[in-house]
Amino acid sequence: MRVAVRVFGVVQGVGFRPFVHQLASRLELAGFVGNDVRGVFAEVEGESVEAFLAALEAEAPPLAVVDEVQVREIAAKGDVGFVIVGSPGGGVADTLISADSATCDDCLRELGDPADRRYRYPFVNCTNCGPRFTIVTGVPYDRPFTTMAGFGMCAACKREYDDHANRRFHAQPVCCPACGPRLRFEPGDGDPLTQTVEALKQGKVVAVKGLGGYHLAVGARHEEAARKLRARKHREDKPFAVMVADLGQARELAEVDEIAAEVLSSRQRPIVLLPKNGELAQGVAPGNRRVGVMLPYTPLHHLLLQETGPIVLTSANISDEPIVYRDEELKRLGTIADAVLTHDRPIHIRTDDSVVRIVRNQAQLQRRSRGYAPEPVSLKHATKQHLLGCGAELKNTFCLAKGRHAFVSHHIGDLENYETLKSFTEGINHFERLFAVDPVLIAHDLHPEYLSTKYALEQDVELLDVQHHHAHIASCMADNREDGPVLGVAFDGTGFGPDGTIWGGEFLLADLTTYERLTHLKQVRMPGGAQAIRQPWRMGASYVDALGRPAREDVVKLIRSGLNSPLTSSAGRLFDAAAALLGVRETVNYEGQAAIELEQLADPAEMTAYQARIDDVVHGEDLIAALLDDSSGKATRAARFHNGVADAIARTCDRFREHSTTVALSGGVFQNVLLLDRTVERLERHGFRVLTHRRVPTNDGGISFGQVAVASRTTR
Repeated sequence: MRVAVRVFGVVQGVGFRPFVHQLASRLELAGFVGNDVRGVFAEVEGESVEAFLAALEAEAPPLAVVDEVQVREIAAKGDVGFVIVGSPGGGVADTLISADSATCDDCLRELGDPADRRYRYPFVNCTNCGPRFTIVTGVPYDRPFTTMAGFGMCAACKREYDDHANRRFHAQPVCCPACGPRLRFEPGDGDPLTQTVEALKQGKVVAVKGLGGYHLAVGARHEEAARKLRARKHREDKPFAVMVADLGQARELAEVDEIAAEVLSSRQRPIVLLPKNGELAQGVAPGNRRVGVMLPYTPLHHLLLQETGPIVLTSANISDEPIVYRDEELKRLGTIADAVLTHDRPIHIRTDDSVVRIVRNQAQLQRRSRGYAPEPVSLKHATKQHLLGCGAELKNTFCLAKGRHAFVSHHIGDLENYETLKSFTEGINHFERLFAVDPVLIAHDLHPEYLSTKYALEQDVELLDVQHHHAHIASCMADNREDGPVLGVAFDGTGFGPDGTIWGGEFLLADLTTYERLTHLKQVRMPGGAQAIRQPWRMGASYVDALGRPAREDVVKLIRSGLNSPLTSSAGRLFDAAAALLGVRETVNYEGQAAIELEQLADPAEMTAYQARIDDVVHGEDLIAALLDDSSGKATRAARFHNGVADAIARTCDRFREHSTTVALSGGVFQNVLLLDRTVERLERHGFRVLTHRRVPTNDGGISFGQVAVASRTTR
């Protein structure tokens, strides 16, 4: 029996051809395997073809992602032996690029082996690990089209690269101390690693070049250093992430269950938000019950952590600016970093660390970036056209799509300055080249002032506007490969409604084509507009005024005047009001801070709930009235408020259950673990099937995926 096989997915640059060669040889099959612009092709002949096909996916290399295997039977040729053939030229590129991957165990053994030629070499890698996306400059994925192009391989590395039995066969970043990148410490002329360790122990702030950009590092238990970093970075309260050497050290700082351990140790190596239980400098996560923990994902990190103990590792930038990733940009860190640990391998695409929370025994992405991007998120229905979703203003990502592949970008950030906008446009151009996508339709948000919307309107292609909260629910549906209709609960901070008001507490009947607004949180005024987001006390006063109770006179005058006090149904603003009125937070230093601190204050053991009236709208102001009238402690009141919101969601969905018994939850407010848990619990008790996010973030980082999902069905 002889078959022709074609494998689609992330199957190039991940050791797939040598894997196929070894598998075929083990099963005594004849034939060949090779790469082309579409993926991997092979022909196999012999008695064990069925076993070969079964193992092709089950035993694939660690970095491989097999999307599809096409097989057709052909005439036998009587070949003897199995070979790897050369790659034919020509054609349109249709292959996928692997995400950057944490150092594998084999490379770590070499790193720690004094007899190995790569002993303590901070750039050790192979086909199973190391940089991929951040060093790729073009296609096909070959060394000349990576930032390793300037490093000629020595004879020893070339032998490994050419040997199909070696795990470095066609590993494009392959290198060693004789021919690869080198570290440099500034200022100083001694051993860079030794100098870095000493600087950290002395309490200095060190800029460290990673896979997708520079990080700022200090000792995680060094009080003065943590305060210094926070002051210099102008990051008053937002927590820092901490890198630890291994799971044992992670358990000294945080509660690490089996699921968290699995996510921490995965090849993606995200930051995982975990309950604190150990000693850290107060400046690391001030007033926060949780801490972001990650394990080393480069050889350099492993070498540092062997000597330093836990270190803060946070993006090297000044607040609101993108992460620094080019060596020539280091001057931007001049007022922050005391020293720099750098190297001479260029980074082509800046990529922040990914962030995960564990919710209901499941990993939920809050930021999908390094380790995940640019590997595609599959669509249930193939697109007939090439598409682009431009995303939102905050936590921006973009998404390109063709066929069943939706290429959700790495985290871009908040599109509020030139540097971030430049990263957005450069990223789109890079993805278009890498994946041969030429969008003929661009989906964008309704908000006319979003820079992502303005970008879309400047393009000479067909446009589709997608309402912000429809995009949220579509994102959740597509994330779960559902078509709808569903009852969509979209709770977030801000989204432009077609009626000209600010939405954010929405109950929609939606599918991937259309939506209907069934009801929403009762609207209140936002005194001062955007100022009310930065100063939650304004929302507190607005809700008090809406209840007919005495409120601050200046706020009441502003509301009565109608000037710069738009109406909003935002759930985010409802949480802000509760936080302000409980005395948790009157002003914020980062987006969502008041709601985050309100969640942390809430007593998880408290199960009673405030009640909100539900008629033509959901009366969120009733929850505020109950909170004000309750004489219990703050932790109890915060919990009852959360439970009240969850209860209102479940009761509202119950009113509309004739439309659907499936509920999709999306929007940044559902990053709140307590709220999400209590909401899912109540909905399931009411007999609903509940969809939550898994593959893309529930916050605005998932909007671009939702826009593409809507566009893909609208244009079918």
